[in-house]
Amino acid sequence: MGMVRTVGLVLHPQRDSRKAIDTILGWAAGKDATVLGLPEEVGRIDCSAVPVDADTLVDRSDLLVGLGGDGTMLRTMRLLAGRRTPILGVNVGRLGFLAEIDVSELAETLWAIDGHRYTIEPRMAIRSEVGGADVTAFNDIALVRIPGEGLAGVAVSPAGSDFVRFAADAVIVATSTGSTAYSFSAGGPIVSPRVEAVLVVPSAAHSAFNRALVLPADEEVTLQVLPTSGRLAVEVDGAVVGHLCPGDRITVAAWPGAAQVVRLGTTFYDRARRKLRVNGSAEAY
Repeated sequence: MGMVRTVGLVLHPQRDSRKAIDTILGWAAGKDATVLGLPEEVGRIDCSAVPVDADTLVDRSDLLVGLGGDGTMLRTMRLLAGRRTPILGVNVGRLGFLAEIDVSELAETLWAIDGHRYTIEPRMAIRSEVGGADVTAFNDIALVRIPGEGLAGVAVSPAGSDFVRFAADAVIVATSTGSTAYSFSAGGPIVSPRVEAVLVVPSAAHSAFNRALVLPADEEVTLQVLPTSGRLAVEVDGAVVGHLCPGDRITVAAWPGAAQVVRLGTTFYDRARRKLRVNGSAEAY
């Protein structure tokens, strides 16, 4: 007997997922499996997926499928944070760095997962408290300057030690997963998601020291907004969740193994080379 009796869907809010959804529904009908989805997502598509709330979706699904781009995949991972349920990313977007397959491979992939022919790649998250609310990110938490309100002045204290003060456009705390996202565009290193590490990366730092820090997962890092700073936006995986003023601080902690992502043969290095167009120096060829 296969392992997948119930498939949960998480959809991109705008992109056309019809072909992928029809493939999943056809596969499920052939083995008498159930397909669930969030009401506001499956409700805009005429399909037979059962609408349920987020808690039911998470509780009942044997496999959660994120149909979209990296933003959809991150939202799927946050929904399942802390659970052992496997997550399959299907790229119906542009970059799709976190996705494992394209829509054309979906039916074959579902049979492979049902037959236990896959591996799991654990993904670390980071957590903090912003404005009294707990937040979880799988890419990054960033303190970002607001145009017209001055630079981001931030003191960085890993493991309680006052280490460096940045004046920058942003200070990014990223996971290894997030090393290929905002952190990468700010000049941070590419880090395999198998490495449980926290990166602290300044974006456009106005100082001689503009290097990234790589911290172990068992050390918390505190970011304090300096008196010289403007008001800052707090972005969690790219979405603004609050603001900080001079004197405010947040502490970020790692959450190892917070999500379980399905892999079927591709490697992180294959994806990074292809998606980031890593070619190297012309002189080396």
